Amino acid sequence: MNSFTFKQFVINQDQCAMKVGTDGVLLGSWCPIENAQNILDIGTGTGLLALMMAQRQPTAQIDAIEIDSNAAQQAKDNIAASPWKNRIKVIKQSLQQFANTTDNLYDLIICNPPYFINSLTPPNELRTLARHCGTLTHSELAKYASNLLTQNGHFVVIMPIEEGTSFLQIAKKSNLFCNHQLMIHPTPQSAAKRQIMVFSQIQKNQSIEHLTIEIARHQYTNEYRQLTKEFYLKF
Repeated sequence: MNSFTFKQFVINQDQCAMKVGTDGVLLGSWCPIENAQNILDIGTGTGLLALMMAQRQPTAQIDAIEIDSNAAQQAKDNIAASPWKNRIKVIKQSLQQFANTTDNLYDLIICNPPYFINSLTPPNELRTLARHCGTLTHSELAKYASNLLTQNGHFVVIMPIEEGTSFLQIAKKSNLFCNHQLMIHPTPQSAAKRQIMVFSQIQKNQSIEHLTIEIARHQYTNEYRQLTKEFYLKF
């Protein structure tokens, strides 16, 4: 599918290795965004998360960084066609380059990151870049996210359970503590397959929620519908 239509914007994605998926929509719909006025989207791809943040937070300014030239240009085009083009800036840079040259700090940093560390890499080079940690390790992600946060800011990321469990320990080394988690179950009978983690530089008791996506194939739970109804046309 070369494009994906949401209620308030359209994502064209023919130039991007990673297409619109449930992970991104869940992250963008669920992440805590209250009081966030300066937002950073790491690895924006199509621009999906940046656009979701702009829709949810009408006064926020959003920087969206992307290392791949084609994806960065497509994100710019998607954003230029949206109602929020004046509040989102796409920057064609790696996180490492950006963090070492910017003076900005952010109330909210959001990322749907590369996460396959030990698995076989896919043959498509761009898809490899988008899905694997070859150009951005989890240690670097945690370090730079911590450096770019305001004192009371939050870093929110989605990962598979195994990689997320490892990332919890990696993040602590960069003074990032998980305050809240959403465990995502495909069906009521399934173990959680993904987790969204909310980090801050303040250590406190961690709370955990659970979300189930489907009752059966294409029969979505009410909680999933309620969470994503501001974005999906079908809800």
